[in-house]
Amino acid sequence: MITTIINIGNSRGIRIPKPVLTESGLGGEVELQVKKGEIRIIPAPLKSTNVATTLMFSEKTLSVDWDRPEEEKAWASLQ
Repeated sequence: MITTIINIGNSRGIRIPKPVLTESGLGGEVELQVKKGEIRIIPAPLKSTNVATTLMFSEKTLSVDWDRPEEEKAWASLQ
């Protein structure tokens, strides 16, 4: 299928006909891969929700956020 690169605001793009999207199964987020002379559109990798990583990140963030002198003062005034 031949199509034309068009102006879209300050960018350039192409219109992808609905039958092509339907046949490809693409929808939602996609990833663009660029190689010399070609652009590939593939499904975006699924974002994994690794609970262990999330918890570890939260603990690190909380320890930095909660270990401040002003936090100690605030808690002391509530006791």
